[in-house]
Amino acid sequence: MIATLQCTVIDCPDPAALAAFYERVLGWRLNAADPTWVTLTSPQGQQFAFQQVANYQPPRWPDPAHPQQFHLDFEVGTRQDVEQAQREVEALGATFLHDSGGARAGFRVFTDPAGHPFCLCYGQG
Repeated sequence: MIATLQCTVIDCPDPAALAAFYERVLGWRLNAADPTWVTLTSPQGQQFAFQQVANYQPPRWPDPAHPQQFHLDFEVGTRQDVEQAQREVEALGATFLHDSGGARAGFRVFTDPAGHPFCLCYGQG
C-alpha cells in the first residue's frame, strides 16, 4: 500500500449547498468554516469534501459528450425502502433520471442539486 484515502472531493458551484444536501442524505457532521471548501465527516471519521469551482459545468448522464466523471452509490435497503428514499432525496433537491426496473434488486439514478449523478441501490425484499 502506498497511501490511504483521505477523502473524496467533488467540484461544484456552491459547496455549502451541496454539502447540506449530502448531510441530509448521509447524516454526517458538516464543517463549513471555509465557504470554498466544505466537508462532511462520518461518525467513523471518513470525509467527503466539496470544493468551489468557477465556471462549473455539470455532467449530463448518460450523454457521453458531458460524462458523469464519477458517481456515488447509496444502499437504501429493499425495493420498498427505495420508494421512501426517493421521496426524501427529491424533497432535498435531487432530480430523478432513471429506474433500472429491477423487480427485486436494482438502482435508481438521480442527480444532486449540482448535477452529479448518484444511485439509490436496493436489494431483494
